Amino acid sequence: MKAVIIVAGGKGLRMGGDIPKQFLPIGGKPILMRTIERFLQYAEDMQVVLVLPPSQQDYWQSLCRQYKFTAPHLIADGGETRFHSVLNGLAKVSPHVRLIGVHDGVRPFVSIATIGSCYDEAARTGAAIPVTEVVETVRHMISDSESETVPRSEYKLVQTPQVFSAALLRAAYSQPYTDFFTDDASVVERYGHAVTLVQGNRENIKITTPFDLAVSEALLEG
Repeated sequence: MKAVIIVAGGKGLRMGGDIPKQFLPIGGKPILMRTIERFLQYAEDMQVVLVLPPSQQDYWQSLCRQYKFTAPHLIADGGETRFHSVLNGLAKVSPHVRLIGVHDGVRPFVSIATIGSCYDEAARTGAAIPVTEVVETVRHMISDSESETVPRSEYKLVQTPQVFSAALLRAAYSQPYTDFFTDDASVVERYGHAVTLVQGNRENIKITTPFDLAVSEALLEG
């Protein structure tokens, strides 16, 4: 059995509006609903745990009624940081689940192939994350006034879902929180387990700005 924890705690400040970005519609449907549906398209029996700040949960329920959204999912409270949000989500995951993914709620364009690759590789190695190539020149800032070009072939861009064996992820999240934890892979690596990279899909963008929203509409039309 598989599960996914979908983290959706953003305030949407970079969107410039009052509605959190995960609730904004693209193609006539809120982003978050499209994200949930994508995982259920991959596996109908996927357990979905949605992590939302308590202050947003009533609004989410009203959206579900408005859009007649009936996809099965559980709701967990968002925490102070992403680490604490995932920890709260883990508490809702069934003990029978063997593989757990963690995904950004504002990445509705993850491909079925990417999801499948992450779960398949995690079943083999215990930990898998999707990445894409860096296509632009990258510079390292040595100081405020000095920088240098670094070989982009040595770097990857990290996406989600990040997928792990359930036992490993639960053990890794038993560690005390530190600022080093920027994503789930960093938590698992600090616990001492290596992470395997799999090929992601470039359309799997994280929608955080009005430009991203415009790109999303174009992706749907395309």
